Amino acid sequence: MTDPDMLSPLAFARAVAHTIPLHLVSTEHFPEWKAAQPASAGAWLDALGFAARPGEVALVPAADGTLALAVIGHGTAQDRARGRFTLGGARTTLPAQVFALHHALSTPELAQEALGWCLAGYRYDRFHKRPARTLAGLIAPEGIDTAETEAIAAGEALTRDLINTPASHMGPDELEAEMRALSEAHGASLQVTTGEALLAANLPLIHAVGRASARTPRLLDLRWGGTGPRLTLVGKGVCFDTGGLNLKPGASMALMKKDMGGAATVMGLAQMIMARDWPVRLRVLVPAVENAVSGNAMRPGDILPSRKGLSVEVNNTDSEGRLVLADALTLADEESPEAMVCMATLTGAARVALGPDVPPFFTRDHVLSEALCRAAGDVQDPLWPLPLHPAYEELIEPGIADLDNAPSGGMAGAITAALFLHRFVEATPRFVHLDIYGHQPKPAPARPKGGVGQGARALFAALPALLSL
Repeated sequence: MTDPDMLSPLAFARAVAHTIPLHLVSTEHFPEWKAAQPASAGAWLDALGFAARPGEVALVPAADGTLALAVIGHGTAQDRARGRFTLGGARTTLPAQVFALHHALSTPELAQEALGWCLAGYRYDRFHKRPARTLAGLIAPEGIDTAETEAIAAGEALTRDLINTPASHMGPDELEAEMRALSEAHGASLQVTTGEALLAANLPLIHAVGRASARTPRLLDLRWGGTGPRLTLVGKGVCFDTGGLNLKPGASMALMKKDMGGAATVMGLAQMIMARDWPVRLRVLVPAVENAVSGNAMRPGDILPSRKGLSVEVNNTDSEGRLVLADALTLADEESPEAMVCMATLTGAARVALGPDVPPFFTRDHVLSEALCRAAGDVQDPLWPLPLHPAYEELIEPGIADLDNAPSGGMAGAITAALFLHRFVEATPRFVHLDIYGHQPKPAPARPKGGVGQGARALFAALPALLSL
């Protein structure tokens, strides 16, 4: 028998001499399922008061006292619409044995529950010395693409690790090292433009945001694949955001290690794509900076040049993410890729509108929008479209410069930020911007409190058809 201690927490068990049946049973089907079990098992479940509520776990003993089977409640249809990853949520409750899943799920439902099982194995333990807990293992269920499930889980684990790492250990230098490791693991190339070289390379906004920090700003440019359509991923890599001279209050800085969540998420998505060997020419652009305070920090009221030639009035130094993205998007757009994705922890307005679980996305491509909405539902990775309302364009035009990075009044903040970014993309036929949160505020099944990927799985599901892969 395979020792469960030897199983990767993000992978399935594949070869064991003995497994324990693990039944995932809905509330609707529980009576007939119980009637089909031995009378002793039914009596035991009745004594426990087991009713197949979502995530409810029951361990049924054999006559010799060993574990005969385990049952996990899958709840009602309404429960399943409100929650996700029931199987994964129960993984930490099960004993450290190897199980074989019995279920009545459709193939898409099975794929998501199996992914949740893998995601539940994630732990961020870099800074504590507690021994790792051995988790239950699961034989890879028939009917799913096991390699793809594990690739998605590994990409999500990378994203979570990057977001969870504190800024003391995840500045621009360290983010570059992580990108280099990703590049080397998949045979990609990486070009880095650093410090004053950003000005020589005509990336003035990235330089302006990062120049006040002792940690040198840079642009990370990964390329992979030699044939197929061009797909470019752009991620905001603000490794810590003080707000600059528009200094954030202390409470508002508490989660600012996650302000590179866009970079972390596109890196996780890139890992999924490269691990599955998509036939694309992939490019990943990450402007990696720290928004700090010093004598050479950009000031409110400054007017800055951009790579595109548009001038930008800085009316709030705490709206720096759209500045670094503007230069990166312009650079990406110069190649006219078939599709481009921008991901950023960009606005508090998006959280006010949709909360922490549902990131909005913005695109003028109706086919892309519909595909993302479908994929978000199919893979349980919630997203919601918000409009690029043309009447709001004037809000980002200050008069003294071409663009305003922080329109006064505060209304429609997520939309005006998205409109700002769209000004820097003209030649790319399919472009979408996701305004993500990148943080799980409280524990949920297969999603511990802390950094979390958002939108990557929906994009991973939607993009192949859009790119005709």
